[in-house]
Amino acid sequence: MKKVEVKATKNYEVIIDTDILAKSGAYIKKAVTDLGTAVIVSDDNVEALYGKTVKISLEEQGFKVYQFTFPHGEESKNISTLNELWQFLAEKEITKSDIIVALGGGVTGDLSGLAAATYLRGIRFVQIPTSLLAMVDASVGGKTAIDLPQGKNLVGAFWQPSLVLCDCAALKTLPAQYLLDGWAEVIKYGFIADAELLDMLAEASEPSEEIIARCVENKRRLVEADEYDKGSRQLLNLGHTLGHAIEKCSNYQISHGQAVAIGMILIAKAAVKRGWCEKEVLAKMLAMTAKYQLPQSTIYQAEELKEAALRDKKRLGASINLVIPVKIGESRLKKIDVTELLAIIKDGLQDE
Repeated sequence: MKKVEVKATKNYEVIIDTDILAKSGAYIKKAVTDLGTAVIVSDDNVEALYGKTVKISLEEQGFKVYQFTFPHGEESKNISTLNELWQFLAEKEITKSDIIVALGGGVTGDLSGLAAATYLRGIRFVQIPTSLLAMVDASVGGKTAIDLPQGKNLVGAFWQPSLVLCDCAALKTLPAQYLLDGWAEVIKYGFIADAELLDMLAEASEPSEEIIARCVENKRRLVEADEYDKGSRQLLNLGHTLGHAIEKCSNYQISHGQAVAIGMILIAKAAVKRGWCEKEVLAKMLAMTAKYQLPQSTIYQAEELKEAALRDKKRLGASINLVIPVKIGESRLKKIDVTELLAIIKDGLQDE
């Protein structure tokens, strides 16, 4: 078993192992200490796979258990589903001594975390991520959010979980597309600040406990230094400004991981043309995304992407922070005027 302790507003463990869903109740009981009611939140796909296992495990430890299930997909990460969850919590008379258990991918974790942050002005929650993307990124760090029609993750809160349980066995039932989404985030960590991780990925054929733990440790360092995303934590947005724009332009038909992969390529291409980035970085990025069967280009035009990107939550008035990969294993923040963004996107869209 590999454990990574994440320190943010408080200490909690990220436990990475195989076949631990059946023991999740014992881990959760140890983390929250007092027994009460647990509300398992999951989408319909994940509930069918793992809902019963986690419910039984919690009940065996003395928890009273309710389950809230919603339709799978990014389109459910909205105020309507959140309102249904709030009302479910109220109808079941959930109190501040009770917990929410987020069982699923990034959408489930974001939705459950925001419900936990806001219901009764804050109750505890536990993350049980079942996708690679959620294990290496979305479940750790305390960011929660829902989407608005105008853009992704525009309404949210920082709310740290009490525990994160990653069961690698869940990845064996993950559809190939969702596994690729996770690989995009893993690759991202390598280009932010971990050249050794890129070396590991060059040899890897499947996500290991070691790779997941290394990503969590990378995120831990950034979150610990900047919990509320005012400075260095923004490095985690490599590929995300244009990635979110691509998601929005596609009406979320292009998945988050695929969009982030394209976003990383576009910003690296633009950075090379402007002398901000070594050519070897782009070559390595193209090789890595190709190996993991991730897309490298988009059909959307520069104007479309610019308009979507300017609605992104990372905009700061008349400026926006871009994450620029400068060397293999090193990225930096670069604040630009929003009037420069269109030209930068055009550079990224043009072939060498």
